[in-house]
Amino acid sequence: MVGLAQRFDARVTLTNLTTGKGPVEAGSLSMVATLNAQQGHRLRVGASGPEAAEALAALGALADRGFDDLPASAPPTAVVGKSGSGLDVAVGAAILADQEVDLSNYQAGDVDAERQRAHDARAVAEAQLTALRDETARTVGVAEASIFDAQLALLGDVLVLDAVFRAITQGADKSAPEAWKAALDAVAASFEALDDPYQRERAQDVRSVRDRVLRALVGRDETAAAGPELAAGGSGAGGSGPAVGGVLVVRELDAATAAGVDAERIAGIAVRAAGTTGHGVIVARSRGIPVITGIGDVEVPTGALVGFDARAHEFVVEPADGGERLRAVVRERAGEREAALAEAERPAVTVDGRTIAVLANVGSVQDALDARGADGSGLVRTEVLFGERRVAPTVEEQVEAFRAIAAALGGKPITIRTWDIGGDKPLAFLAQEREANPFLGERGIRVFRRRPELLRDQLTAICRVAVETPVHVMFPMVTTAEEVAWALEELAAIGRPAELKVGIMVEVPAAALRISTLAAGLDFVSIGTNDLTQYTTASDRGNSAVAGLADGLDPAVLQLIDCVVREVPPGVEVAVCGDLASDPDAAVLLAGLGVHELSAVGPQVPTVKARLRRTDLTQVAASKALTMPSAAAVRQWLQEIQA
Repeated sequence: MVGLAQRFDARVTLTNLTTGKGPVEAGSLSMVATLNAQQGHRLRVGASGPEAAEALAALGALADRGFDDLPASAPPTAVVGKSGSGLDVAVGAAILADQEVDLSNYQAGDVDAERQRAHDARAVAEAQLTALRDETARTVGVAEASIFDAQLALLGDVLVLDAVFRAITQGADKSAPEAWKAALDAVAASFEALDDPYQRERAQDVRSVRDRVLRALVGRDETAAAGPELAAGGSGAGGSGPAVGGVLVVRELDAATAAGVDAERIAGIAVRAAGTTGHGVIVARSRGIPVITGIGDVEVPTGALVGFDARAHEFVVEPADGGERLRAVVRERAGEREAALAEAERPAVTVDGRTIAVLANVGSVQDALDARGADGSGLVRTEVLFGERRVAPTVEEQVEAFRAIAAALGGKPITIRTWDIGGDKPLAFLAQEREANPFLGERGIRVFRRRPELLRDQLTAICRVAVETPVHVMFPMVTTAEEVAWALEELAAIGRPAELKVGIMVEVPAAALRISTLAAGLDFVSIGTNDLTQYTTASDRGNSAVAGLADGLDPAVLQLIDCVVREVPPGVEVAVCGDLASDPDAAVLLAGLGVHELSAVGPQVPTVKARLRRTDLTQVAASKALTMPSAAAVRQWLQEIQA
């Protein structure tokens, strides 16, 4: 819409009639964003000038076409790009990209010189983003590449450009870097003030554009398809590229950096901020790059030897042994992974003869294709599968996407989780009001008790696919038996096929403690250890100050898992689909507690299966972990029994 408005010799404005905000310039992405326009809102378009009538007609036609946001009918295609090690451990020299661009040595010229530098820097950033968008579409995916279209639009924002050049011309001693920084910081602040959490998160993209322009202004060289100092063949300040096998340290991981780093030169990425659902983390892990989040404000000098073991939640700076212990872990896990991949298709049958189904968590067709050896998908994240959509998918579009995932897994069973939104997982096409405590507010099934239309469309699609291929459906964030009854009624009203198995997620302590009544009449329950852990320990996993408390191996969490296994009604299977299932050591403990099925991230499926195949569960005294004093003690014990 912004791009179309810019093509006419007219002043085009938008007003949000639903909220009363506006009018704003339709040719400015930053101003349109401040309208906080959401699905269902009514917008009024105004125009004046020589081509006003043409502009109104064109924008009206765009609205009639759904703002060209309706996807093609074909299911998403998979792409294969350069990938990393696929491990969860890394060691190398620290490459810092977690600080603001240093402007202290910038020498400002006169007004004309600064205006030209501002213009040239914009051109450099635009060329970089264009190439990055095209390369990302080719090697990662079209959805991920679309992130950079928005960043390009921001670089062409007329009001941003006006602010930059006006500041240089009229401001006292205002340099090009200062002007660009002030203009884009103001845009970022306007995004952070919006009601919709999805739009608030876009402030990170604005800061990414800001730093790209500033790097161009101060002469920080980077190739067209890279983040700072990280590109294949690129160079950092002073013209020397990063050491092979370096560990990138960032405050927050934006999508541009995650898509642009050379996976052959970057051993891993350490993120100071906590949280694992941001664009950047998702893109990095989809490329097989080791990532650890939530390392906090630990001091990391440039070039210092650092390493991390995400499985053990460990990040170290200048280890006393020179990093040899972590290098040994890298070698061990690389060998472990190579052997596991060779036998990935074999079932996970323990030494004592028990078969544990090991499935994959997927959010895309590519995830399903990458899940070597998976016995199916134990979690299809529909909010990720359709997360970049600005318009809700139709029933037919969901059917095609589910079929594509099932086909990628060779017709093995897939468990589709209904829309799981709220807290840290907003949906772009479903506006939610700001909540004081969003993690304790309307999440998961709670949202759709009040707004059932989207859920009914999804259930219709699931039921259609279930008659063609093995499908299970599960409802997230269930707390009460009344919620289960309502979900089953909705399913029955649509016409639940006999082939469809139904379950719920156990994510809150209340669900675990009353599982005997909650799961009556269901086929399975799946324990989401990420949320169960943060609710049990009262620690927001996205808050670096307390994220360390949110450890899935906390004995209190394990006691709740044990309660579910022991108290679930006869015939109801118990699965785990949280991050804990991706940890090979924890997988042994979960199987020892009696869990029937594990659903891990795709790259970890072969490793988890291999670990289970060499385990004798009769020798694993899993109940011992329930009485240990801490998660650290449980982790140490697991390492000892696996030695």
